[in-house]
Amino acid sequence: MTQDPPDLVSRRSLLERALGASVALGLPGTASAAATASSATARLRVVVTGGHPGDPEYGCGGTIARYAELGHDVAILYLNKGLTLEAAQAGNAPDRVAEAAKACAILNARPLYAGQIDGNAIVDRERSDQFHALLEAERPDVVFTHWPIDNHADHRAISMLVYDAWVRMKRSFALYYYEVSNGEDTVQFTPTHYVDISAVADRKRSACYAHASQTPDRFYQLQEAVTRMRGIERGTAQAEGFIRHVQSPDFSLPLVS
Repeated sequence: MTQDPPDLVSRRSLLERALGASVALGLPGTASAAATASSATARLRVVVTGGHPGDPEYGCGGTIARYAELGHDVAILYLNKGLTLEAAQAGNAPDRVAEAAKACAILNARPLYAGQIDGNAIVDRERSDQFHALLEAERPDVVFTHWPIDNHADHRAISMLVYDAWVRMKRSFALYYYEVSNGEDTVQFTPTHYVDISAVADRKRSACYAHASQTPDRFYQLQEAVTRMRGIERGTAQAEGFIRHVQSPDFSLPLVS
């Protein structure tokens, strides 16, 4: 009898776990999937990364809220604390860490920081090693990060750091990309997956407005236009769109199509 290679066994176990989540969420599934899945869904470890405080909330705050409502562990990992070196030295900058803490509390997520500086992101071996260790310690089942074709250098940097860690971790977790301020930051983004966020849109809005120093009236209006457009594509009031990396395990999302 031929044995499956180790990497296939690993992917299969992750897919079986994902199918369990799919059944528990009432998502479309097959009879064989339902028979295979355990009746008790495992608590998933979800990591959402962003260049700055506010990016994950704007890009996929609704999906974060959906995972948290279902009892999964969600960490929001920011590349930096939202302060340039000059602002940090001046000492009179807004407390963006406090704003992030408030936003995370609204979404029932944990804030984490990668320790870089706003506007001065570095992607080299030392930072890649540090980021890899930080992400590995979280033992994620699924990670969301910025789409790499983006006009902001910090967004591109964390996308590359996540990708490097994913490869070094043998593609063991599902990898999805999200969009922010489509056309202004993210460009050339065509979703492969959608999450209906209609029921949690108000919580997402509250989390975004927790970043009071970042002109939320302007940025939330732009991002809501994106979620309404994705909602039209998905057939709901509002939705968040994602691109699954083609080599990623196909992992069930909350209310995914």
